[in-house]
Amino acid sequence: MKPLKLVIVGAVAGGATAAARARRLDERAEIVLFERGDYISFANCGLPYYVGETIRDRDQLLVTTPQALTKRYRIEVRTATEVLAIDRAGKRLQVKNLKDGSSYQEHYDKLILSPGAEPLRPAVARTDLEGIFSLRNIPDTDRIKAFVDREQPRSAVVVGGGYIGLEMVENLVKRGIQVAVIEMAGQVMAPLDPEMAALAHSHLVENGVQLKLNTGVSGFSRTGGQIIVQTSDGNELACDMVLLAVGVRPESALAVTAGLDVGERGGILTDAAMRTSDPSIFAVGDAVEVKDFVSGHPVMIPLAGPANKQGRIAADNALGRASCYRGTQGTSIVKLFNLSVATTGLNEKTVQHAEIPYLTSYTDGQSHSSYYPGSELMMLKLLYSPADGTLLGAQIVGGKGVDKRIDVLATAIRGRMTVFDLEELELAYAPPFSSAKDPVNVAGFHAVNILKGDVRCVHWHELHDFTPETTVLVDVREADELEKDGEIPGAFNIPIDELRERITSLDRRRTYILICLAGLRSYVACRIFAANGLDCYSLSGGYGLWKHVMKNDAVSA
Repeated sequence: MKPLKLVIVGAVAGGATAAARARRLDERAEIVLFERGDYISFANCGLPYYVGETIRDRDQLLVTTPQALTKRYRIEVRTATEVLAIDRAGKRLQVKNLKDGSSYQEHYDKLILSPGAEPLRPAVARTDLEGIFSLRNIPDTDRIKAFVDREQPRSAVVVGGGYIGLEMVENLVKRGIQVAVIEMAGQVMAPLDPEMAALAHSHLVENGVQLKLNTGVSGFSRTGGQIIVQTSDGNELACDMVLLAVGVRPESALAVTAGLDVGERGGILTDAAMRTSDPSIFAVGDAVEVKDFVSGHPVMIPLAGPANKQGRIAADNALGRASCYRGTQGTSIVKLFNLSVATTGLNEKTVQHAEIPYLTSYTDGQSHSSYYPGSELMMLKLLYSPADGTLLGAQIVGGKGVDKRIDVLATAIRGRMTVFDLEELELAYAPPFSSAKDPVNVAGFHAVNILKGDVRCVHWHELHDFTPETTVLVDVREADELEKDGEIPGAFNIPIDELRERITSLDRRRTYILICLAGLRSYVACRIFAANGLDCYSLSGGYGLWKHVMKNDAVSA
């Protein structure tokens, strides 16, 4: 039997993984990998850290080279080569050698498309000015780092508050540059819910970053050696360099021209086998539209982890081994100075769009036992089904240990687990690593308390739903805490240890909202109130979360 010929268009995470997997499955197959650039596999997520000089050796960004892939896997790698068109009927590709300009045709039996995505650029004038950059690949990184090394800029504007933009913010600040972020939305990091993003906003401001939210860019110009950024609110920012990080769009033009089906946002449509509308053509990575694991709705989530898995699955199916991609849940994490910001599954916007009933709860936790030195706080948010407690999504913002907990919660979502299961998870404990009640367990306890009716919660945005004539805010923290950290206007103070002695003096006709720093003491207070026949709610997330949200309003303004 004639060996199968597999052609892969585009390398990096999806394409290079598919090529290596295909060779491990079939030693006889003819495998050709086309890549438009010179680099076939590099650490996209590490690029900002090379600019910031956390990673000093540029070669560490290269996962593999064409020579290494050819030597180990006997794959024919053709860099600086662009595929211009697909003849699906004849199973031929129109190919151009970018070095000498020559063109030729290449036959395939099976084809895997991994074209990736390209950075968006604002539809405004002069984005081509010297000193304005985008960051997507190794050459982009080289240009940015060379500029910073040579020009030693003192100020920069980052347009866009997504993952790459915020990672570049930290690394530019590390290079001694004053940074301003312009974000059209009311928050950074769109996968986060607004109140969780507020925690990130506070931390960015604390590290000297200027945030301009709800603000777009209307144009660029040059004056006196500086770039002038004109903003949608009629103001101007002068700076020495600009990074455009407003998002990406799928490079699906090749698929569109070939008549393959694409979604509303331009992503190549694939089934669970990563097969396109043509049974001989598969597609993977940032250019494809897949199913959301939780909601089942179509999504485009440009992350390296899913791209690698999709490449492996596409290779399996192209070579005849049945393999299934069950969906993407968008698990991600980003480092912001001393803060870790992580998310998995659905957020409130997506769960509402999917019309899935849900409840939310907030808890805080320590990265490890508080009595062991170096423990750091984290805030956890869960979204779960009110019917059976099935976990729908989770977000965590905090210091050390966030990565461990988001991975546990991502695994729980993948296993269709409930908040009742989170209560019972047996997680590793020793004082340097965790607590006997891990933050994941505590998040489960709180959610289960809500489901069982042991406590009723009100959230930060619901406080205005209660009228002062019928509702009383009671802060159960100690008086010195209120003096140090502040308090919600209109609340009066009864320290939790004095509640039982003073509860008989309270008006039983009123509803009480109980407040503490994070929600634990207010839950205990609610149990005391309920046992004494008073109508009460606990402020989930406590004063700590409320305070950051109010700070965020000030930043947005």
